[in-house]
Amino acid sequence: MTTASTTATNTPADSAPVKAERSLGARLAARAGGGAMRIFLVLVALFWLMPTIGLLLSSLRGADDIAATGWWKVFTAPSELTFDNYSRLLDNPTITHSLLSTVMITVPATLLVVVIGSLAGYAFAWMEFPGRDWWFLVVVGLLVVPVQVALVPVSKLFGAVGIFETTFGVIIFHTAFGLPFAIFLLRNFFAEIPRELLEAARLDGAGEIRLFTRVVMPLGGPAIASLGIFQFLWVWNDMLVALIFADSGSPPITVALQQQVRQFGNNIDVLAPGAFVSMVIPLAVFFAFQRQFVSGVMAGAVK
Repeated sequence: MTTASTTATNTPADSAPVKAERSLGARLAARAGGGAMRIFLVLVALFWLMPTIGLLLSSLRGADDIAATGWWKVFTAPSELTFDNYSRLLDNPTITHSLLSTVMITVPATLLVVVIGSLAGYAFAWMEFPGRDWWFLVVVGLLVVPVQVALVPVSKLFGAVGIFETTFGVIIFHTAFGLPFAIFLLRNFFAEIPRELLEAARLDGAGEIRLFTRVVMPLGGPAIASLGIFQFLWVWNDMLVALIFADSGSPPITVALQQQVRQFGNNIDVLAPGAFVSMVIPLAVFFAFQRQFVSGVMAGAVK
């Protein structure tokens, strides 16, 4: 009886340090997630954006000022800022045509990957056909094929069919190499849709097309938006494929900027604003669809 009472008496006392340690850890976690952590994250974001800020300020300075001092000089001499570089950029037909060529390549390549990838992802997730699992394994295997391996054989193939050094050829190349990831991503996302929901729609008389457009596509919106952002950024920033397959008369912006690098000090006033415009467009696309992108990432993490 005495032993039992002693044990009962000692138990709260023994757990007191544990509770104190837990409360101390909770307080430290709360402080870390408060003002100090926010200040740290802001500093990290500013450090991450520093190259972008430097490029923007450099694009607003004259060539002589860029050659003489660094971009941070504008904080002590704001009179150096000017929009003359952007005026000359718009008067440069090579850069303006290259921006148009980039749009003509990026938009179709993104739309084709999203549309075909969505259809194929739905088919692999919810339609029965012979060899479905084996074909999906082939798609997964294509994910590990590097672009560099296909450059020579695809060049010969495009030359044989007459689409080498054409905008259409670049679009086909980006579409072909973007589809394996698109199918893999969307198939896994669509497969998590409750089967009961699809069966209820079928009982209401919905066919496969209506089921895909009215049920699957709205539910898969976040994943589709994430795929579109990934594909857009990859195609817009690509230089290797564009350098080999694009028309040399109307190259994309990445190739056009590379061709402008002849004597760096003589054309930095064109390169800086051109590079900033080339970078700010995909950034604008990302921020425009960031909510859908985050929703798609979080949905994939939960599933």
